[in-house]
Amino acid sequence: MNIIKNPVAATLKRTIEQGTQEQLLAVVNIIADVRRKGDEALFSLTEKFDAVKLNQLRVTEEEITTAYNELGADMLEIIREAARNIKDYHARQKRESWITTDENGTILGQKITPLDSVGVYVPGGLAAYPSSVLMNVIPALVAGVKRIVMVSPPQKDGKLPAGVVVAASELGVQEMYKVGGAQAIAALAYGTESIEKVDKIVGPGNIYVALAKREVFGTVAIDMIAGPSEIVVLADETARPEEVAADLLSQAEHDERASSVLVTSSISLANEVKAEVFKQLETLPRKEIASKSIENYGAIYITDTLNEAVELVNELAPEHLEIITEDPMALVGKIRHAGAIFLGRYSSEPIGDYFAGPNHVLPTNGTARFSSPLNVDEFTKKSSIISYSKQAMLENGHKVAAFARLEGLEAHARAVEYRLEETK
Repeated sequence: MNIIKNPVAATLKRTIEQGTQEQLLAVVNIIADVRRKGDEALFSLTEKFDAVKLNQLRVTEEEITTAYNELGADMLEIIREAARNIKDYHARQKRESWITTDENGTILGQKITPLDSVGVYVPGGLAAYPSSVLMNVIPALVAGVKRIVMVSPPQKDGKLPAGVVVAASELGVQEMYKVGGAQAIAALAYGTESIEKVDKIVGPGNIYVALAKREVFGTVAIDMIAGPSEIVVLADETARPEEVAADLLSQAEHDERASSVLVTSSISLANEVKAEVFKQLETLPRKEIASKSIENYGAIYITDTLNEAVELVNELAPEHLEIITEDPMALVGKIRHAGAIFLGRYSSEPIGDYFAGPNHVLPTNGTARFSSPLNVDEFTKKSSIISYSKQAMLENGHKVAAFARLEGLEAHARAVEYRLEETK
């Protein structure tokens, strides 16, 4: 983790999910296999990649009951409370259809319609991510999507993690399938005997999932191609080094390619945080992963002023931004590019990951310059409504015909003029 003083410009060292030619070829072959063989391919590929031999793909009622028993009442209530917070937040994003009328009889509007079906990919295998279930399913529910399908890689026992199953069940997800990887994406995009195809696929995954989503885009919609997690902490001398270090490591432990960066105007804070990072690493269970992340993608930038630090943050356009300064609200208006902004020492990034309410599916790799967190709009589509009256046609038809001829489209012009003739 290098300390860089007075940087002219700053960049996060990032890993773009392009994949190798071998990985891309493997994904293309998997997709083709699923399209040809359907469920047969899903069973064989699950056995090959997950070392699990399944006799059915769909999660059963018995497995759901078992999951509730394994999870326990305390954790169930935490999931339910988190779900309420996330739903309340996303309900505020919902937009309604609208209509406007003019005195000449013109009617214009926009009809907002939820997607018919959505596939949610939940990472799994060696880990469990019920938070991914909540963050991807709830905005779709708020939008009004009727059919939500969840897919996730099975564990070695042939089941999905209890937390994942319970989270999906609590949200009313009727279709849960024990299949992951590129083969799951192919099944959602093209359908098999067991899994009916969907209109959009959302949710994070490994490089094979990312490449598969990119390959099927166009056949279905996708949310984004997410890269490794990243955090920037913007802090001044009032920040506590042990808290800043812990926040940096909270992202570093995700992935050895994750980026953890401190931007500060305080040299003493920079030195103290660096020392604290390496101290805390020693007792971190995921030390090996976090150490590689810090070594290869961690950095500390020192600027002369806090305003310069803000500009540096805008250049970085991070996925997560924490502002831990004496007056965070004084700076938030100056931030132009960030996926999620956490204000003050008590707003540690994991608060947003699990519980506060805003979505944790965020733009990575600098795409916060032009992208937004996953939201309700991602699960709707919009249709324009246009109704011209006779009076409106008389007032504007000749203008439309002139515009059409300007573009050399005579049939367009005549389509309007036939109606003008009729109205005389």
